Amino acid sequence: MLRYPIKLKADTNGTILVSFPDVPEAHTFGDDREECLSRAVGALETAFMGYVEDRLLIPKPTGQKRGPFVVLPALTEAKLALYSTLRAGRISKTELARRLDCHLPQVDRLLDLRHASRLNQLEAAFRALGKQLSVQILDAA
Repeated sequence: MLRYPIKLKADTNGTILVSFPDVPEAHTFGDDREECLSRAVGALETAFMGYVEDRLLIPKPTGQKRGPFVVLPALTEAKLALYSTLRAGRISKTELARRLDCHLPQVDRLLDLRHASRLNQLEAAFRALGKQLSVQILDAA
């Protein structure tokens, strides 16, 4: 589970600013804490989409014990793991498409954090990279 700490700070116009110590490019705001937390996932995903586009390393969350935190959706986490696996192995999207016997736009969708990819497609991509996707069920916080 990818759980990123956030910082909430009151702004001069009555809103609350949200920043991410581990991802300085991600920022958002809200009228209250609840709205901030609901917008924070989207802000973090948007920043990570830029990381993927620029082929940058996805920063790991720091091990802070105290919140507040943002937990990324499982599908987002799987897609970021696929991207990180490709990057670590220096495997291009074109090579993954060849291994999957599919077209490049299909691989692009697997890495698109806003696209609702199917789990079996991600499993196939990981298998093509010599990896296995695993699902873990945890008690809700």
